[in-house]
Amino acid sequence: MTKARRWAWIVALVAATGAGLVLAFLLSVATNSPALYERHYVWLFWVNVTVAALLLLVVGIASVRLVIRVRRRKFGSRLLLKLAAIFALVGVLPGLLIYTVSYQFVSRSIESWFDVKVESALDAGLNLGRGTLDALVNELAQRTRLAAEKLAESGAGSTAQALIEGRPGSATTLALERLREQLAAQEVAIVNSNGQTLLAASSTAALLPDRPGATLLRVARLQRVVGQLEGLDEDAGSAAQGRIRVLALVPSANFALAEQERYLMVRQLLPATLSANALAVQAAYREYQQRALARDGLRRMYIGTLTLALVLAVFGAVLLAALLGNQLARPLLLLAEGVDQVAHGDLSTKPVFASGDELGGLTRSFADMTEQLSEARALVQRSVRQVEGARANLQTILDNLTAGVIVFDREGLIETVNPGATRILKLPLSAYRGRRLEEVAALESFARAVWQRFELHAASPEAGERDQWQDSFELQTQDAQGRDRDTLTLLVRGAAMPQGARLMVFDDITEVVSAQRTQAWGEVARRLAHEIKNPLTPIQLSAERLQHKLEAKLEATDQAMLARSVATIVNQVQAMKTLVNEFRDYARLPAAQLKPLDLNALVSEVLGLYVTSQESGRLHAELGAGLPLIVGDSTQLRQVIHNLVQNGLD
Repeated sequence: MTKARRWAWIVALVAATGAGLVLAFLLSVATNSPALYERHYVWLFWVNVTVAALLLLVVGIASVRLVIRVRRRKFGSRLLLKLAAIFALVGVLPGLLIYTVSYQFVSRSIESWFDVKVESALDAGLNLGRGTLDALVNELAQRTRLAAEKLAESGAGSTAQALIEGRPGSATTLALERLREQLAAQEVAIVNSNGQTLLAASSTAALLPDRPGATLLRVARLQRVVGQLEGLDEDAGSAAQGRIRVLALVPSANFALAEQERYLMVRQLLPATLSANALAVQAAYREYQQRALARDGLRRMYIGTLTLALVLAVFGAVLLAALLGNQLARPLLLLAEGVDQVAHGDLSTKPVFASGDELGGLTRSFADMTEQLSEARALVQRSVRQVEGARANLQTILDNLTAGVIVFDREGLIETVNPGATRILKLPLSAYRGRRLEEVAALESFARAVWQRFELHAASPEAGERDQWQDSFELQTQDAQGRDRDTLTLLVRGAAMPQGARLMVFDDITEVVSAQRTQAWGEVARRLAHEIKNPLTPIQLSAERLQHKLEAKLEATDQAMLARSVATIVNQVQAMKTLVNEFRDYARLPAAQLKPLDLNALVSEVLGLYVTSQESGRLHAELGAGLPLIVGDSTQLRQVIHNLVQNGLD
């Protein structure tokens, strides 16, 4: 994964986390305090829009990169797109289904909260509570008014008068306590027109009661008596306890000024159960009214929350699909890229997907296989280099062989020709590669004879034991005008090769055959001269002895005839001796043509005629390296070496 893509995934994860926190806060606010939600609606809205925009940006970047990969036809992009689409559908479709069901559920649930029967029941409960409390207030107000009038009817100088005037004393305190008990009140007090408490009696050891408000005093002055509920508007939960405060004007003719007005203030606690129920009904009714007023906004809030949750889920599903698709496609892409590289000849070390599952094992196996292929290719390359080196060495040997070498394929076409064959036959055989030997001018009869010899060797019973044949052929060469020139004597060896190929090795032994022929005639002449010369001397000596013995005994005529006959014999013997000497001279070797030559090269050239014997192990040559040139006759030395080798093999 590249650095840019890694940062993209980090931003996506941070955005998803932030969106989840915002969504959780939004749900908490919506379910607990719609008013708080309404106060922070604007910035919550923009926070959610920002988060959604970030997620949309990340999804857009990932989608654009994937589309670019597909358009550029990068290897594995279609597989990644397919996997991402599958995972996205798996995540989005259930989200859409849940969103649809949740939307219907929320809409119907909100409507069910504001049913007419529920509203009527809450109104009836609230009215019932109010009626009960009003009855208690009215009852206490009536009793307080009667008590105030009773105090006003008391004469001057009485305890009641002192009580009204607010004069402290044990009698007034006792009278006020007795009045509290009669009214069954918690507190009873005499207050003036300013709300100042003059005298008070309480069932608890409390300080002076709270001063009544100016509004309450004004109403009491106008209506003679007023009562109100206290403690039911405080948001104290079930621990709050309501009270009834009643303020009654005490009528008196002695009070000339308004500042001298006296009021009887009575406070009585409501029953705890009644207070709790009244508070509960009032809170429920208030909440119901608030929700009823914000019903449309509440519906939009919940649906917006669900929509935001759907968007976040969709974006998260798409991001997760891309992440999972990329994670799943990575080993497959590694394998596919590796296969493509191997197909193009790249057998370098392949990366391995680090995981313990089957895909990781598959990439490891592929990497091992690639390494084995690389080693095998290296071995093949070494073998090819060795074969090419051997072929180069063989070609060098063929190029430097004095013998001619021709290789035919299974169809009888010329496949390989060395320079020695061109030199011996004096024909451009290299130009006839891929053609038959019969197509070469002046070699038709030679080619037919060679192929007949190949076929005869293949059909002979000894073909399985002898893998080659050897024979000599005479070839009449021609010049450019088609006229016959020299007659070549070729020593030809043939052998079968694998896959039906055939090998022909030949050498020009014309000089060797000529030397052998000359040597044979010389031997014949030498022997004839020896056989003829042996009786000639006795014949000459016998004729001369006869002439010497008979010359004195014969007459002149006979002597002359004897002399002529002896002279004739002697002359013929001398002629025969001359002829014998000439035969003897013919048997001698010709005069040597001494020239500097390489003895190793000459020996190798002669041994080229005995390749079969060397391959079978019958003939082995050990030539010393670095020998100097010698002075000799190459023709006579070649004949000597050939005779020695042939005699040794025989």
